Amino acid sequence: MTSRKALVLLLTVFSLYLVQAKTKRSKGSQPNVLVILSDDHGYRDVGYHGALFDTPVIDKLAAEGVKLENYYVQPICSPTRSVLMSGRYQIHTGLQHAVLDPMAPACLPTDEVTLAQKMKQAGYSTHMIGKWHLGFYEEACLPNNRGFDTYLGLLLGGGYQFSHSFPEPPYYDFHRDLAAAKDYNGTYSTYAFTNEAIDIINNQDEDTPFFMYLSYQAPHAPLEVPEKYKDPYRSIFNNEDRLTYAGMVSCMDEGIGNVTAALKAKGIYDNTVIFFSSDNGATVMEGGNNWPLRGFKLTMFEGGMRALGFVHSPLLSDKVKGTVSNELYHVSDWFPTFVEGIAGWNTDGTKPLDGFNQWESIRDGTNSSRTELLHNIDPLWTVPGGRNWVVKDSPFNVKINAALRQGDWKIITGDFGLFGWYAPPDTNITSIPGHRISKQVTWLFNIKEDPLEMNDLSDEHPDILFSLLGKLQEYYLDSVPVFYPDPQQDQADPCLNGNDCVWGPWTPI
Repeated sequence: MTSRKALVLLLTVFSLYLVQAKTKRSKGSQPNVLVILSDDHGYRDVGYHGALFDTPVIDKLAAEGVKLENYYVQPICSPTRSVLMSGRYQIHTGLQHAVLDPMAPACLPTDEVTLAQKMKQAGYSTHMIGKWHLGFYEEACLPNNRGFDTYLGLLLGGGYQFSHSFPEPPYYDFHRDLAAAKDYNGTYSTYAFTNEAIDIINNQDEDTPFFMYLSYQAPHAPLEVPEKYKDPYRSIFNNEDRLTYAGMVSCMDEGIGNVTAALKAKGIYDNTVIFFSSDNGATVMEGGNNWPLRGFKLTMFEGGMRALGFVHSPLLSDKVKGTVSNELYHVSDWFPTFVEGIAGWNTDGTKPLDGFNQWESIRDGTNSSRTELLHNIDPLWTVPGGRNWVVKDSPFNVKINAALRQGDWKIITGDFGLFGWYAPPDTNITSIPGHRISKQVTWLFNIKEDPLEMNDLSDEHPDILFSLLGKLQEYYLDSVPVFYPDPQQDQADPCLNGNDCVWGPWTPI
């Protein structure tokens, strides 16, 4: 070989080495993304919002990161999860109404590209732990077929925390990937999910970033927790549901601390972004509380949708660490934020997204890209007949339950306004505003000045009211029909369809 050829070969090999090294550095520089979702977790029910039970880990992570105090999810379980996974409003996926019924042949539409699929394309390993609640009637709907490399958890919207059955034994609902995981019968769900997250972190290839969706079942009913988590609060709470709920949140808080410790022990904490969010407001009849916000889970008042949320990471700029953000964010924003902002990838191939890439806004404290937010339009939820509920010349049918936020203004339609303010049962708070049966179904609030939604301004600002009604109509005309099929009992019943009493895919009629 001549010296010239040898030199060319050497330069070629060196160039290939540089390309590989650059690729490896680029891949290794992608931050890990850990999404922690709590279930039916009330706005009041963390230490930094005044809870009387302890959440030291959540409080510390939030205090060292950015607290999101103008952040919204959907008012109930499946919708929030569908928006997180698709980056799209419910009106664009057909899931505007209620939650996915396990007896109905429905799931997050399989032609929707999911967040997990895009993170996988970006080079991430993808892991789902906990509550799915996005449908499972066919195998294409399952987490492993929606972009997740691994899955451990429950497919339904809830279940007993130790036996993992619902509605009762022997209807079992705990799965590892595509098979039943019956060896978890008797293991408390929060323990199981925390330990799985730690195992994945401990076994993670350090050259491959991970996307982990840790979807705790706590503190969703049925209310169950090991007794030791209730013991510190027995002198505080006389209400058994509130006591158990407090224990469930405390156990979850401990679990989040153990997962964070595992990140540090593995040496990857400094390159990890932790997003914490509740999935909707608390159910006040089952131990939770949203004080001082109005309403609760299911409602489109603030208590149903204004979420607990924070972002924690050493990758945040120093100027935002330890701050509170009042910028407007929505759960749909996490799709482009993770894929584009953090992973440095693209959203090619998705249907039009309703979320915005908010990474720069959160990381550096700049303005949110969002000024408007459609909470939902549900044409199957309307006020009952018998009265002529109308707004004269309205461009939108105000009998339909809907809500929209534009700037500081929020409109709600199709709601009698019966949902009031529920003070924590463990306090002496008595200054609860009264409310009465209303003669109206359309409400207008300035959320910045009136976050508790005490003062309806629809009569004072008819111009703003009609502008927002027109905007609702625009969204309505852009929506797809609601997909809410009837339950198919025998075909779905896991004890009758050959699934050995384990919830899972079934064949509709």
